[in-house]
Amino acid sequence: MTRPAAAGPLSDLKVVEMGTLIAGPFCGQILGDFGADVVKIEDPKSGDPMRQWGRSLPKGLSPWWPVIGRNKRSLALDLRTPEGREIALALIDQADVLIENFRPGTMEKWGMGYDALAARNPRLIMARVSGFGQTGPYAPRAGYGLIGEAMGGLRYVTGEADRPPARAGISIGDSLTAMHAVMGITMALHHRANTGRGQMIDAALYESVLAVMENLVTEYDLTGYVRERSGAILPGIAPSNVYPCAAGEMILIGGNGDTVFARLAETMGRPDLAADPRYATHAARGENQGELDAIIADWTAGFSLADLLALLEEKGIPSGRVFRAPDMLADPQFQARGAIVETDHAVFGRVKMQNAFPKLSETPGAVRWPGPGLGEHTAEVLGEIGIDADRAAELRAKGVVGG
Repeated sequence: MTRPAAAGPLSDLKVVEMGTLIAGPFCGQILGDFGADVVKIEDPKSGDPMRQWGRSLPKGLSPWWPVIGRNKRSLALDLRTPEGREIALALIDQADVLIENFRPGTMEKWGMGYDALAARNPRLIMARVSGFGQTGPYAPRAGYGLIGEAMGGLRYVTGEADRPPARAGISIGDSLTAMHAVMGITMALHHRANTGRGQMIDAALYESVLAVMENLVTEYDLTGYVRERSGAILPGIAPSNVYPCAAGEMILIGGNGDTVFARLAETMGRPDLAADPRYATHAARGENQGELDAIIADWTAGFSLADLLALLEEKGIPSGRVFRAPDMLADPQFQARGAIVETDHAVFGRVKMQNAFPKLSETPGAVRWPGPGLGEHTAEVLGEIGIDADRAAELRAKGVVGG
């Protein structure tokens, strides 16, 4: 098919993506969203498992693949074969960035560790994504998202206090690691612009989670306090919670600042709450969080969600609905900013998905095409490294390439 021309701030970059599932491929998705030419290497027989993961639709295809595979070219290549690795090396020799998320040691076993690759292409930036990093006693272990989220501290503090640790509704640890890898790549590109040399980025899943855990470690170090699970609230921050509305709907209200709380109390017809010593200050509201939440919940339950949102907006009190996918598709803010876009998919037809973020004023990202068919671009990519049609046919017959 004819693809839209690449644009965006990374349109001069060639990226090779080696890896599967979420952390490595989401890193490639972000780079592709902003214009990079991302060649994704996939097993010729099975492809990336993300093609089937999640809620499969007819023909066994997952709605996840059009998103995480978007803006990439698919090269079906068997890296377990010497000829497959030679082709990969030829691609990497021309690349600016290599992304891999195999278990540490795999690339070295194939003769494709960073030192070997950098000797051939000194400008190469290699982003290595793994559960525990490339060094340390845990490096050889298989590292999945749930393990990294637990080790980084997120799982322990997520959920209700009287229940086992919960998980976020998405694979947040993998996504955070991908974002840290992208940050590392952009910093390494800046360094390369100044020195002409690439470098290796070691993005560990547990460290990427740890990076967003605020002052959890420092708080324990200085005070001995271990942060516990607190459900829908942050202890000591009140009111800031989910409250019931009529007909089973829910509203989020953030009224924990003194002036905002005074406006909320006035709106509730309870100006006395703002003067009550139990609720007059930030610290006092935190100490009496449960009682205050119960008072607010009793008040919100008498409103429909739409009416209460309108009232709180009029009064300048931060509030919002708990969004689901249908709410996003109907919401005017999403529509005005183009947060959801539509693109054509060869199997699914028109497909809606999130746009490329963040928004850049001069060189914005874009969804140019959804996840490709397995090996859809094999012949095209092989031609770019000098492999003609006859040789490609030989490789295909031997199972080295597919598509």
